[in-house]
Amino acid sequence: MESESIVYGRIRDWSAEAGESRLRRALNRRVLERLPGGEGWPFLGREMFSCCRQQGEGLYQSQVIHFGASYRAVEYEWTLWVNQFEALLKRLYWTSVVVHLETESSGTHTFRWESDQGFHAPSSDALRVRCAWERESGLGA
Repeated sequence: MESESIVYGRIRDWSAEAGESRLRRALNRRVLERLPGGEGWPFLGREMFSCCRQQGEGLYQSQVIHFGASYRAVEYEWTLWVNQFEALLKRLYWTSVVVHLETESSGTHTFRWESDQGFHAPSSDALRVRCAWERESGLGA
């Protein structure tokens, strides 16, 4: 049996005037709803993403899109996963992103994206972000 990898995290939008925030949240939801579903997604699918829709129901000021999925040894195809994920980020509004990768073979890794301007708006321009990663691993016998 191959090892299992768990990927989970969050995409956070920034706070703004109520009307502007509603439009950004609606666009983000539409982008997520257009992701492939069922068996049709190799790395990213709409079932793995969720967010609160109504103000006051887990949505105070910032929209938080949370996601998670389990994979068969995705760390060996991590570049492909990140490429698909960054293509999705290019189509969303966000201010910061955190992705956790838990692997049986090489521990837990945390990846963070922050835009150079403090926020990202959808565009076809190249994604200009600072991405840092951290690694946790237990040394044991």
